[in-house]
Amino acid sequence: MGAADTIISGTVTTGGQRLDKALADVSGLSRERVKALLAEGRISLSGKVVGQASVKVAEGTAFEIRVPEAAPAEAVAQDIPLSVVYEDDALIVVDKPAGLVVHPAAGNLDGTLVNALLHHCRGQLSGIGGVARPGIVHRIDKDTSGLLVVAKTDVAHEGMAKQFADHSIVRAYKCVTAGVPMPPSGTVRGAIARSNHDRKKMALVEDGRGKHAVTHFRTLAALDGAALVECRLETGRTHQVRVHLASIGHALLGDPVYGRTPAKLRPLLQRLGFQRQALHAAELGFIHPVTGAAHHFASPTPVDMRELIVELCAEGHDAKVLAML
Repeated sequence: MGAADTIISGTVTTGGQRLDKALADVSGLSRERVKALLAEGRISLSGKVVGQASVKVAEGTAFEIRVPEAAPAEAVAQDIPLSVVYEDDALIVVDKPAGLVVHPAAGNLDGTLVNALLHHCRGQLSGIGGVARPGIVHRIDKDTSGLLVVAKTDVAHEGMAKQFADHSIVRAYKCVTAGVPMPPSGTVRGAIARSNHDRKKMALVEDGRGKHAVTHFRTLAALDGAALVECRLETGRTHQVRVHLASIGHALLGDPVYGRTPAKLRPLLQRLGFQRQALHAAELGFIHPVTGAAHHFASPTPVDMRELIVELCAEGHDAKVLAML
């Protein structure tokens, strides 16, 4: 619990309702705010942390809600370097480096991609995402590198959001896994939701819970105790590639949450100073929501991942593997 958290506690006054509605009724918070706090693991019933908004709760059940100190409502423009791949009056496509957070949130109130975009675009970003997330249609993790499209106008935002919703966006990731997947290609299907055991993690869950997720993978090259793998996404869930590959026993190298680096490879990662999940958003394709033109962008694998892959190559095979990057 943070030092500035506000505690709201009491008992549920009306039984048989969905948890989000029951808590909204007694706490004075909106249902959307309650849902967000549930997702962050900040609500407990009878001393046990809960995360499902739809669960039915009995009258008289004790609850506690930990509300964090409010972050500044509006992101500010900051002169942070950007790698711009494409830009017009409606959209901007950027190549995000690893280590850069996409938008301000608790713990990262500035220094984010949004702060950089507000400066670069002189504030001309879609307002649909709210004042803290202007223009943001989709996200990639802080320590994942690669391509991201951002909307400058509401029309562009709505058009891109529709393509993400109907899964027509082309998204391909390159990654390095621990071990070589067998079979070397396939499809992982499994709903993803926040873990009941660790609210900072996502997990595969039973049907009927969480969000449907599909990842198609193929091994591009077998490496020394690892593999270079391409993943193409049908859906775009939080931590999808990381969760799905870990679920088949081949977590990403360097992933501090879903994997454990094989003992054999730890000295190599330490020597290279490689301290992130080996994941790069390498391809992004979509139909321009204003012009109707088809766009496809590719990002070269960043230097830190290239170095890792070269070190893992069998002698004499590095040129062939690098050609895939």
